[in-house]
Amino acid sequence: MEKKLKKFIVFPKKNIRYGEGGLRLKKIFKKPKFTIITVVLNNRLLLEKTIKSVFNQSFKNFEYIIIDGGSKDGSLEIIKKYQNKIDYWLSEKDDGIYDAFNKGLCLSRGNYIGIVNSDDTYRPNALKTISKYIDTQKNLDFIFGSVKKRWGLLSGYRPWKIYYSWGFYTSHSTGFFIKRSSAEKLGYYNLKYRIHSDYDYFFRMIVKHKMKGRSTKKNEITGDFRSGGYSSKIKFYDSFKEELKIRRDNGQNFILLSIIFFYKLINHFKKKIL
Repeated sequence: MEKKLKKFIVFPKKNIRYGEGGLRLKKIFKKPKFTIITVVLNNRLLLEKTIKSVFNQSFKNFEYIIIDGGSKDGSLEIIKKYQNKIDYWLSEKDDGIYDAFNKGLCLSRGNYIGIVNSDDTYRPNALKTISKYIDTQKNLDFIFGSVKKRWGLLSGYRPWKIYYSWGFYTSHSTGFFIKRSSAEKLGYYNLKYRIHSDYDYFFRMIVKHKMKGRSTKKNEITGDFRSGGYSSKIKFYDSFKEELKIRRDNGQNFILLSIIFFYKLINHFKKKIL
């Protein structure tokens, strides 16, 4: 059963907490157009660049939430440096990156929610670009912004590809924005998927709930996605096994699953040989 988002709370102290702060603890609350969420664990070398990219937005009607998983490398000191501008930050042990995302979702108050991880950065006009689509297309549940990776540009949204490929969208972090009311219907990221819970989230969003989305134009780049993050450290077989499990759990056709299995396995061995 999908768990729905709760109304705004100051997140309960379930785990050992290393700190919390921000404008909300000073009783300063906003009703912003956007909530931007950053999750971090021991990434002080890149975190400040991410934070600056959020505060350098040309569109200013947003709140900023940072969820830290109990960093020990000095990340917390960087967060505290900006705590008079951050709306809420929390540092405590969590159950992985998707648990941290869920905390951010639960704390959000904006009409639209975006995620930018501590490896990545927004372009200065990111929120302005997304806001333009929100204002002119009221029926949208979500938007994928174009995203620059080191090796190229990710653009477009092709929902028909979701049945056999995960390459149907630009980026989860940096490019993805969802309406808060739609996120409430969709619920949380499923924590039984440790590697690709975002795939399950998108499958439910597009296939089960049939939510409406689109992409920005190719040249409307919302951010820069840094290679070498969490997903790049995952072994092929662990990743592939979970991808198939997500499809199976969501009721995908067994014959199509078998075709995907053999196709990806053959391609993997071809790449190893080459």
